[in-house]
Amino acid sequence: MKHNTQTLSALLLALVLSLSLVLPVSAAERGETALDKAARATVGSAMTYGQATQASWAIWQDGKIVSSGSHQAAKGGGSVPLDSESPVYGIGSVSKIYTTVAVMQLAESGKLDLDQPVVKYLPAFKMADPRYKDITVRMLLNHSSGLMGSSFGSGMLFDDPSPIATTELLDRLSTQRLKADPGAYSVYCNDGFTLAELVVEAVAGTSFREYLQTNIFDKVGLKETYFPSDDFESRRADIYQPGDQRPLPKDCLGVVGAGGLYATAEDLATFGGALTKQGLLKKSSLDDMAAPEYANGLWPEEGPDALAFGLGWDNVEWYPFDLNDVTALVKGGDTQYYHAGLVVLPEKKLAAAVLTSGGVSTYNEMAASQMLIPILTGAGQEVVELRLRLPKAQKAAMPKELLDSAGYYGSLSIYKVELSEDGTLVMSYPAMPQVPSLTFYYHDDGSFRDEEGTSALRLVEEDNGQTYLYQWALSDLSGLGYLPASNYAAMKLPENPVDPALQEKWNSIMGGAVLPMNERYSSQIYASLGALLQVEPGAVQSAPGYVGALRIEDETHLRYVIQAPGTAGRDGSDLEIRRDEKGVLWFHQSNGGIYMDMNAAPTLSTGSEGKVASTIQPDGYARWYKVGENADGKTMTVQMPKNAGFWVYDVKGRIVASSVLWDDDSAKLSEGGLIVFAGDPGARFELTFS
Repeated sequence: MKHNTQTLSALLLALVLSLSLVLPVSAAERGETALDKAARATVGSAMTYGQATQASWAIWQDGKIVSSGSHQAAKGGGSVPLDSESPVYGIGSVSKIYTTVAVMQLAESGKLDLDQPVVKYLPAFKMADPRYKDITVRMLLNHSSGLMGSSFGSGMLFDDPSPIATTELLDRLSTQRLKADPGAYSVYCNDGFTLAELVVEAVAGTSFREYLQTNIFDKVGLKETYFPSDDFESRRADIYQPGDQRPLPKDCLGVVGAGGLYATAEDLATFGGALTKQGLLKKSSLDDMAAPEYANGLWPEEGPDALAFGLGWDNVEWYPFDLNDVTALVKGGDTQYYHAGLVVLPEKKLAAAVLTSGGVSTYNEMAASQMLIPILTGAGQEVVELRLRLPKAQKAAMPKELLDSAGYYGSLSIYKVELSEDGTLVMSYPAMPQVPSLTFYYHDDGSFRDEEGTSALRLVEEDNGQTYLYQWALSDLSGLGYLPASNYAAMKLPENPVDPALQEKWNSIMGGAVLPMNERYSSQIYASLGALLQVEPGAVQSAPGYVGALRIEDETHLRYVIQAPGTAGRDGSDLEIRRDEKGVLWFHQSNGGIYMDMNAAPTLSTGSEGKVASTIQPDGYARWYKVGENADGKTMTVQMPKNAGFWVYDVKGRIVASSVLWDDDSAKLSEGGLIVFAGDPGARFELTFS
């Protein structure tokens, strides 16, 4: 996702420099202002709701940073200011805006056309679905490509800037199908932006890093915006494993165009400010980015919602600004450990950024919004935070034809919708029987409402023949304002009758723990292994003929079927199971992920003399071992090869030791635990036990 550098005219260069050479001034240097205090309070609310350990913010107005600060959570509650210079955070998917700007610059220079097929610029891009030829560059930026979602194998790493997830993307896509016709609807898709990164490189004839540095970072004067391979360790905000107070290594995403950049809050706000006027882009391009691209495909008519896609932007109609005739553009970003929110008011020459270690990007976006409202109010622009309410309606008799809409609905979760002739709708969660069911009642406007009238559902049959579970709700978050939800939460799963024996077989297979086999040794997947091991009974309970949102095709294949906009249909993957010559069960995801049945892991041998070796085979798959009775209580010392690492877990999947996280070279083993060795093919681990 790069493009060739052109010589700017003296006039344009002067304009660019005038908007970009912003020298941030810390709150301590200028003295804390009323704006600083208000910002600190709202960021504190975001930290509390998201349980963040650290946060930074910055507000940009008319060419300069007018407020900034950093705080960390205090042990007794609340937060305390950081005295050091602004920390650097991963900005996650806010990186997509930088990618979008790069593409728009190339379009301005005539080197690409947003509405031309991606294959025109990336001839090597191929898929096992002929519709891929219809994917345009625009569809990558508005999330409507129809791609499955995230081919992130070895893409989220610790202290390892390997770009393997990007360099292998075309190979991974070559065997995939599309989940929807290109352009049918916008559903959040990371792979689209990794493809856009490759488009920039192909068209510009330079690396993505070089393109962004020359055409964005330097032009905007960004001095504290980084790639994962850069050296900023002394400035990086600490991140932690839940329940552990030891700082973790750098959080590296190998899909930079989709989510891998780092920045300070001041640099991110300054970048947002650069998108409030011409210079980095022409006004026509800025307007194109802010257009309601989501409306070009399937989307519920009602609103507002947390999502309303533009080009790159998550929301171009952000509440409460949109209801007050103020354009607000929003992008959030979440990695495993960092969370970012950027809000830009282009007509008001305002931008605000909130970055946290831990937390949730949505809360950061809301905090950034709350910072900007008093500035607008002080300038005479009223911003009323309306408490949205459902239109008045009365309970009524439900049309009998709605009974056909009962059934199972799927998205990231599975919902069971039961309807009674008296107009009662009961929604439950088959995979989470501990969660109480919810009851709604039919009203004369066609909605089902809860008894308090605070949330509502509709069952909507769309033009594509699918039925959707529409939800409306409004959350009141003290200190952050209101968060509206108005979206298709799930799609009704088409009936798929299968033999009961086949259903039981799949339920049994998918009810066990699995182990990742083709992840890089530094992968963050290993740090979250507990979630893979602690499979709750009934977790795969779903609709008949399905496993979760995957439709049972036959004895070895499951197919992803959800076609829903927003986030309900994001990150899908088909699944195939295979048995090797030893009868071991393997799980192959269509996005490239490969897993093995945990029961197939051999028991670790400590050797007759307390010395053994484990070597990574030519296929590069990780070596997993169970800790048996003979190894219980022993200390294992590991002589490490290059480009490799090991992880040790207890019986509950908690990390006991890791060469990747804490440079451990030994670990005390406990029966029932697990050990994994991963690295380059041929990497040999020498083990001694005492």
